[in-house]
Amino acid sequence: MIEERMGDCWSHTKDQFENLEKHTQWGIEYVEKYSKFVKERSEIEINYAKQIRNLSKKYQPKKNSREEEESKYTFCRAFVTALNELNDYAGQHEVIAENLTSQIITELSRFLQDLKGERKSYFHDGRKAQQHIESSWKQLEASKRRFERDCKEADKAQQYFERMDADINVTKADVEKARQQAQMRHQMAADSKAEYASYLQKFNQEQSEHYYTIIPNIFQKLQDMEERRIDRLGVCMKTFADVDRQVLPIVGKCLDGMTKAAECIDPKTDSKQVVESYKSGFEPPGDVEFEDYGQAMKRSPSDTSLSNSRESKEKPSSKTKGKLWPFIKNKNKGSGPEDFSHLPPEQRRKKLQGKIDELHKDIQKEMDQRDALTKMKDVYIKNPQMGDPSSVDPRLIEIAQNIEKLQFEVQKFEGWLAEVEEKMPSRSDTHRRSGIYETQNSTTVSNNCAQDRESPDGSYTEEQNSESQVKEIPSTNPNPIPNPTSTAPEFDDEFDDEETLPTIGTCKALYPFEGHNEGTISVAEGELLYVIEEDKGDGWTRVRRNEDEEGYVPTSYVEVFLETNAKGAMTYI
Repeated sequence: MIEERMGDCWSHTKDQFENLEKHTQWGIEYVEKYSKFVKERSEIEINYAKQIRNLSKKYQPKKNSREEEESKYTFCRAFVTALNELNDYAGQHEVIAENLTSQIITELSRFLQDLKGERKSYFHDGRKAQQHIESSWKQLEASKRRFERDCKEADKAQQYFERMDADINVTKADVEKARQQAQMRHQMAADSKAEYASYLQKFNQEQSEHYYTIIPNIFQKLQDMEERRIDRLGVCMKTFADVDRQVLPIVGKCLDGMTKAAECIDPKTDSKQVVESYKSGFEPPGDVEFEDYGQAMKRSPSDTSLSNSRESKEKPSSKTKGKLWPFIKNKNKGSGPEDFSHLPPEQRRKKLQGKIDELHKDIQKEMDQRDALTKMKDVYIKNPQMGDPSSVDPRLIEIAQNIEKLQFEVQKFEGWLAEVEEKMPSRSDTHRRSGIYETQNSTTVSNNCAQDRESPDGSYTEEQNSESQVKEIPSTNPNPIPNPTSTAPEFDDEFDDEETLPTIGTCKALYPFEGHNEGTISVAEGELLYVIEEDKGDGWTRVRRNEDEEGYVPTSYVEVFLETNAKGAMTYI
């Protein structure tokens, strides 16, 4: 019965170890499964970020002339801003992937390695303890069987001695021998009994320690290990959510930037930009005269009528088409002639001015190279061991020839520009247009959100005759005040010959203006004035302080409030 009971206990313990071994192995595999899940999620985030970056890069404006044209429009700048924000948005998904790898995958990998080693050690200790108790039980059983055998042998020897002692036919020597044999067997039985008692006491002590100390400690360690595994899995799941939550503020800023860029789109500003870009400078045709077929056909010529343009066969076709603009398509698309004569006057003027600016930049580059080579030559002259001074001369001669060619080109284009400006109605009809005020259109979308007028980043510029150059004075002030050039525009005394103009609105001075030049008027910052003539595209607005004081001020210096029913000067596109 004892053997059966002990066998059942050992079998139950083995079963428990097997169950725990299977469960802990399944727990480790589950952690590995979760680690694989996080790894795949990280790869998805990396691929998603890569695709988003490629998408943003694909639709970024290319580095060409078209980019400058697109940057003028608010919706184009808004789209570029959205692409930049999208690129930052992709970066946050890369951050998610990096944090998942560093905070979960790497940590779980180390934890699993330690967990497997710890689990292996605990089950090794459990099997070792089980083997030890089984070995002690076997020793106890062996000593027990030995004690049982010796007891039986002692009984047999005692019975044999008693028979020999009772038999009168047996010699005294045989009886003595039987007696000694019985005593020896009894001594052996006593020794076996003592040995059996010792092994029994030892086994009971080890068995108690096994079931009450060793095995419970191993089970407790396995339980602690399992709890740490589950706790670490919970921490990783929480980190999994926190990694996403950490980037939400920046993702929100990216989305806010996209929204802000979209809100900065101004249809009116873009439409005005289109008007400014494609403004031709042509005058509208005059009225068509009545033709009386009842009398002989006598048509008085009119320079601005459409009939006159039809009859003048000898005139270039470009002028005829110009009078019908914008209703006739321009078939001269492409590069066109060098002087841009195929373009409308205003567009031609802009093209010529842009070409002159490019030539001046090229001249400046050549001059910089010439100065650098001159300094190098001086160094060679002072230190002949560093180089031959004459080796620089061919390049200096080449640069001088290039500068001469570029200056010739500038003169040629300035001549064409002067010719265009003389023919343009806006310049020939009024003499006061001698200055151009430019504002920078390539500001960021965030700086163009405000609809109120503020001073531009560039400076006031002017054109002098046909050799005008547009210059820009940079400013480090975040809200720079336009600074008129030293040579301010001059106005003819057109106020004396005109009758008093009606008021068409009011304006408020944003900046102080001295008004030293003829035809201008000085204003103080915050001063309220009456507007009597709108800006005709030349950067100046005509204002009146009282009945005796009126003049021109830079349009960018004032904020204009026109009356809804007022009719100002009309500017044709």
